[in-house]
Amino acid sequence: MTTVIRPADELLALLHREDPLAATALGVRGYDHQLPDLTEAGDLARKADAEDIARRAAGLDGQDDVTRAVVVQQAMALVARVDARLVEHTLAFQLTSPAGALLHGLPQVQPVGDDAERAHLDRLAAIPGYLAAAAERHRAGAAAGRLPLAYLGRAAVASLDQYLAGPDPLRKPTLSGSRAAERERLLADVVRPAFARYREVIDTELVPRGRPDEQPGLCWLPEGGAVYEALSRVHTTTERAPDDLHRTGLDLIEELAAEYVEIGSRVFGATTAEEVRERLRTDPALRWGSPGEVLSTARETVERAERAAVGWFRRVPNGRCAVEAVPDNEAPNVSAYYNRPALDGSRPGTYFANTYRAEERERFTAEAVAFHEAVPGHHFQLALAQEVEGLPKLRGLADINAFVEGWALYAERLADEMGLYSGDLARLGMLAEDSLRAARLVVDTGLHARGWTRQQAVDFMLQHTLLSEVDAHVEVDRYVEWPGQALSYVVGRLEIQRLRAGAERALGTGFDLAAFHDLVLTGGPLPMTVLAEVVGNWTADQLQHASGSTRRSGAWPAV
Repeated sequence: MTTVIRPADELLALLHREDPLAATALGVRGYDHQLPDLTEAGDLARKADAEDIARRAAGLDGQDDVTRAVVVQQAMALVARVDARLVEHTLAFQLTSPAGALLHGLPQVQPVGDDAERAHLDRLAAIPGYLAAAAERHRAGAAAGRLPLAYLGRAAVASLDQYLAGPDPLRKPTLSGSRAAERERLLADVVRPAFARYREVIDTELVPRGRPDEQPGLCWLPEGGAVYEALSRVHTTTERAPDDLHRTGLDLIEELAAEYVEIGSRVFGATTAEEVRERLRTDPALRWGSPGEVLSTARETVERAERAAVGWFRRVPNGRCAVEAVPDNEAPNVSAYYNRPALDGSRPGTYFANTYRAEERERFTAEAVAFHEAVPGHHFQLALAQEVEGLPKLRGLADINAFVEGWALYAERLADEMGLYSGDLARLGMLAEDSLRAARLVVDTGLHARGWTRQQAVDFMLQHTLLSEVDAHVEVDRYVEWPGQALSYVVGRLEIQRLRAGAERALGTGFDLAAFHDLVLTGGPLPMTVLAEVVGNWTADQLQHASGSTRRSGAWPAV
């Protein structure tokens, strides 16, 4: 008899084919020679496969309903990505643009053994075809009126010029002697000329026709409004409309003002939220002294959180979280981030702290960022999901942003409950991170649903967050080219907090927070609607157990 495991496994293989670089980074073998197929034919074939998998999974009602729901959601998210056609006009952001994804992803994989090294060289040799396909998609998009933002086209050209003129990040990872020599030949004769040709397409064909700064959002593109609503559903796994999300962001910013005053009055003697933010923005004593200080603080913060986890979590990952500096070639354009461990054990879960121009960066957000990216945030969440036995692999690896980013943002506030912040200054850093995520709701919906200009979005960020002007531009440009992702943080956190509060009210003194965390984390990433069902059933089971009733059987198992 067919079970839901079969479509789950089929979908996971399809997702690996969609992004072979991510498969390699996870330690999944069999894709190490491949690059993503950016052609429209490839996209449409994957869309048809995803729709077929979703249809078959939906028909398996009653068989592991949580897994079935994850399969359907992940399959339809792939369909939405194809329909969005973002590849046609995304040029600059390192996680979503064709060139950026290569320069970000390839240096981070480490082939082990002769076969893996050979596959890595085959992947490098495939770069010209990959970039040629990207160029064709850009041309097709332009012909259909889906043009990139001219400013980001110029930024992409500048980034490619920097790549072509500087040390080549694709000289990583380490290869053995003969393979290293072959890579040098490929880079010189094949890869760099392909990047140069791609750069010319952007510079000569796209930038002159690109959209002005006054039209950065999807709403300015054909069918852009519908595309944005679909991407909003993918990233939030809810039906919340952009207008509702916009208002939620504004409400949260207003609520945070009172917290700024409460804590800031103790730290600075300030009486308004703006006074607190201005002091945090401008006080040179609140900057780092050196790159080494950034890393040592990150490591100490992660270790402190690991020690405190007992009593708050029943289960934690087997592997500890490593801490490293963001690679030099990425550091000017990214913030801190986390990479989950490889499934084959070749790489630990790693928190990358940004040490670039450390003396110009604020130190007061360091603890909140570490709690978000590492412990008890992404590391506890993503590494543990991969270790849970008995779950289909898709459940441990599902890319459900509202769950993934929602938990990490929840972890920043949970760290305050756990007494992990070193003092009020670090707690102001927590508020600064909250302000950023709330502002992202407003800016993302402003750009893509309300027709905001790029400057409007930057001005809002500068007024309501602690970002520098440079960082505010980077932040806005990220969401011009990654529409909807910004919505996932706050929506996910609010839902986790809502579910926890509901369980606490229902269970009273019988509520076990560590058990709640265990429930949330050991089921793998889940859509918010499914997580609500899981927590609701768990709460009902706890009540029945406390009253001595027999455990009911529900359609939604706890994990």
